[in-house]
Amino acid sequence: MLRVGLTGGIGSGKTTVAAIFETLGVPVSYADTEARRLMNEDPELKEAISRHFGVEAYAEGKLNRKWVAGQVFNDPPKLELLNSLVHPATIRDGARWMQEMTGRYPYAIREAAIIFETRAAGQLDFIIGVYAPLSLRLHRILGRDHSTREAVLQRMRNQIDEDIKMRLCDAVIRNDEQEAVIPQVLSLHQRLLTLASPAHP
Repeated sequence: MLRVGLTGGIGSGKTTVAAIFETLGVPVSYADTEARRLMNEDPELKEAISRHFGVEAYAEGKLNRKWVAGQVFNDPPKLELLNSLVHPATIRDGARWMQEMTGRYPYAIREAAIIFETRAAGQLDFIIGVYAPLSLRLHRILGRDHSTREAVLQRMRNQIDEDIKMRLCDAVIRNDEQEAVIPQVLSLHQRLLTLASPAHP
């Protein structure tokens, strides 16, 4: 089975593209969703977060998201520490999920904003980038989140440069409201099915 990654900067439209793949019957795992689940369910990860951030990090066995967010807000070293705990657990879970999909589908997709930053790329065979210009990404995020422009730009600065990221990808889908996304996905779907075919060298 072909292990496919789907990445792009915040506001690029990864989730929209992933949803189109899902309508084609392709299984998709969402790293952010899995990370939230693991912070509530993975005993080893919960213990590590409690050890580093204190017993207040959990309330009645569930992550006290508001309290933890307050600890890492405007504190880059603490945010980096939290990420250093969560990312390896999420990558392990992604590898386990891919193994579960093997033999059941021609290919499966792991959607994650920071595939390259966390070195998860090493576990994938093909990586798709979703690209949108900065101005459009900002417009989308400010329209859906209750964030300031500076807060959004700071989040973007925590990810590697978008142009560099796209050059690292095996294929790029342009979600810039100039080119239709669905035909791009359909074309890429056929390419991935060919790559996943046993007859393909």
